[in-house]
Amino acid sequence: MRFDLELPHQHTGSSRVAVLLLNLGTPDAPTPTAVRRYLAEFLSDPRVVEIPWLVWQVILRLFILPVRGRASAKKYEAVWLKEGSPLRVHTQAQVEQLRLLLQTNGYDVVVDYAMRYGNPGVPTVLAQLKHAGVGRILLVPMYPQYSASTSATAFDAVFSALGRMRNQPELRMIKQYPDYPGYIDAMVEQIHGYWTVHGKPDFAGGDRMLLSFHGIPKRSLDLGDPYHEQCQQTGTLLTQALGLTPTECRVTFQSRFGAQEWLQPYTAPTLKELGTAGLRRVDVFCPGFTSDCLETIEEIGMEGRDEFIAAGGREYHAIPCLNASAAWIKGLGELVALNLQGWPVLAQQPASAAA
Repeated sequence: MRFDLELPHQHTGSSRVAVLLLNLGTPDAPTPTAVRRYLAEFLSDPRVVEIPWLVWQVILRLFILPVRGRASAKKYEAVWLKEGSPLRVHTQAQVEQLRLLLQTNGYDVVVDYAMRYGNPGVPTVLAQLKHAGVGRILLVPMYPQYSASTSATAFDAVFSALGRMRNQPELRMIKQYPDYPGYIDAMVEQIHGYWTVHGKPDFAGGDRMLLSFHGIPKRSLDLGDPYHEQCQQTGTLLTQALGLTPTECRVTFQSRFGAQEWLQPYTAPTLKELGTAGLRRVDVFCPGFTSDCLETIEEIGMEGRDEFIAAGGREYHAIPCLNASAAWIKGLGELVALNLQGWPVLAQQPASAAA
């Protein structure tokens, strides 16, 4: 639905409607204690690490958290903003801009967000919405590509919280949107906007672009997870919209954890390969992340640059995520409006104004 089209008919009803953005989560502070607390919750999720729980908890508590907590805290400290965690700051901005857009177009809805891990947690936000009189909730995962370890576990958290409510709200879920035109268009505008300021790569001269998605274990693909297929779908649509070839623009996967095989090709070795080949310039964009976070700012922006330059590459560009860009808020608003149809979401018009 486009906002320049006629809005849906007004419906009667007493329960308020809420749009709830669901994101991964972040530590409360860039300190070892806060990071360990966050990682303990994140890595204890059986959707994230599919190892027998008791065995994994021994490994996690005795070996991983003590070491990774300190190392990750240093990385978070390197990207932490004055206002707080980048993921939380950008998600809050998306909420504020989406709320403004919906209000401008006559929608009377609550717009909020919750984090699957950390704060504000799903149970807390759902309780706040219930207290505010919300009786219908549209769940909007900020993961365009569906995976059991992202979207599904966020939905699990919602269902678990509702399992403790006597009077549950009505729910709708946006499962995925890897090919949604507003999402693809927003990425094209984001990339073109970056090139307008920093110059466009010389693809004919050998420059290359990587579309780096967060990886998942290959076992997840073998078990039926649609994530890999949807990443390829997004990558193909974005590559075509940019007017590039599969050679000029490649899909890769980052953030591998553990010894098992993950989705390939891996981003870091690909950057090293391109640098070793003497590539002049590489641009990297992360379509699976709608907000910049540790994985995009530090892993891609810093570690990726070091990998490429150390291997012999000369010019490296990490293009920011969609964040609260006008094009993305517009696309997100249209996606939300499409999925709100039939609910009482329009502000009541005064009798004089309706006459």
